[in-house]
Amino acid sequence: MIKNTLLLGCAISLASTMAFAELPPLAKKDRYKVGFAQTESNNPWRIAETRSFKETAKSCNWDLVYTDAAGSAAKQVADVDSMIAQGVDIIFLPPREEKPLLPAVLRAKAQGIPVMLVDRSVDSSVAKAGRDYVTFLGSNFIQQGQLAAQWLIKNANGKGKIIELEGTTGSSPANDRRKGFDDEIAKHSGMTILASQSGDFSRDKGRKVTETLLQAHPDVDVIYAHNDEMAIGAIQALEAAGKVPGKDVLIVSVDGTRDALQAIIDGKMGVTIESSPFFGPLACETMTRYANGEKIEPWVRVTDRIFTISNAAKHIDEAY
Repeated sequence: MIKNTLLLGCAISLASTMAFAELPPLAKKDRYKVGFAQTESNNPWRIAETRSFKETAKSCNWDLVYTDAAGSAAKQVADVDSMIAQGVDIIFLPPREEKPLLPAVLRAKAQGIPVMLVDRSVDSSVAKAGRDYVTFLGSNFIQQGQLAAQWLIKNANGKGKIIELEGTTGSSPANDRRKGFDDEIAKHSGMTILASQSGDFSRDKGRKVTETLLQAHPDVDVIYAHNDEMAIGAIQALEAAGKVPGKDVLIVSVDGTRDALQAIIDGKMGVTIESSPFFGPLACETMTRYANGEKIEPWVRVTDRIFTISNAAKHIDEAY
């Protein structure tokens, strides 16, 4: 706790001294040395994202410097520092957590290396897009939570006893998906969130957390998971407890993975809100625009779809 506070204090101090410094430019070249500091590779979403960057490296003339932090914010900071030392031209970073990665982002800027945040952001009270990093490429996580809640409210007739499986503590998707969902649910007196606990975006942890929460709240009839991996884990826990997913307990989630679409087709899940992992082409396009001297918007938004029983079968072949 003390270490994290000191790191944040250093980040705030560094941000203050650099507040008026311009973003590092990106020279126009035929080939770039591009850093991609992945958070982990323990789920289909992350694997698909990494594959997208590796495939884009071939088509976009990148020499890709790829690292995997294996779920450790400290390791991810070290990975970014290593990329800085290697003199990459640009870094694409999905910060595992909002605060610990701040100093690394600011150090990259200080060394003249532009950073684009991908699929997760950093603490916006300290670091700003267009000042400390170029832009954020990603979805509207608050809206994802809102859409999940709105579908649930409509399909559960405004009534429900809910367990919420949160993503990685301190990450922007977990913070925002919870806010979007919880704020919508709070508008309906017939809906109650019985418990909310982190499953760290992991299928196995989602299963274990659900097993524990089912014992404490056997009357639950809705589970909202911040990602499909935890939702699939919740389905496993429900079936082990003798409950029928989709009938006894309605499942709502976010991501749009192949397993989730299949669960919808099988009647075990009600809805999943898409959160696309295919950032490689968008990263190439945005980087090219930046090298051409264009002013990049602070948020390059990704548009998400809603998958239900009405369209899951149509899109499952394109899912990951």
